[in-house]
Amino acid sequence: MQFMKTSLGRLRVIGWWEGVSFLLLLGVAMPLKYFADWPLAVRYVGMAHGILFLLYVAAAIQAALDHNWSWKRTALVLAASLLPGGPFVVDARILRPELAEQR
Repeated sequence: MQFMKTSLGRLRVIGWWEGVSFLLLLGVAMPLKYFADWPLAVRYVGMAHGILFLLYVAAAIQAALDHNWSWKRTALVLAASLLPGGPFVVDARILRPELAEQR
């Protein structure tokens, strides 16, 4: 659990879970709601995704403050959470390289 001690590590973990929850919401829960008439899937997965989204935003702001990110970088990281798979791209292109530079 060493990675959870830094703001970048927390952002990476939360981003992964947020990305997975968004894909589950769009790819599993929404089809269950509309094609299988099971709206509870969206309720539970949507709630989990909403909580993870808020945690992602808070973690992104914390990382931006801790690492003196520019407004552009901060906006890109935050905007990524609005796109399916966006947090995975941010992790690969922004967070992992920045974490490697610190070591």
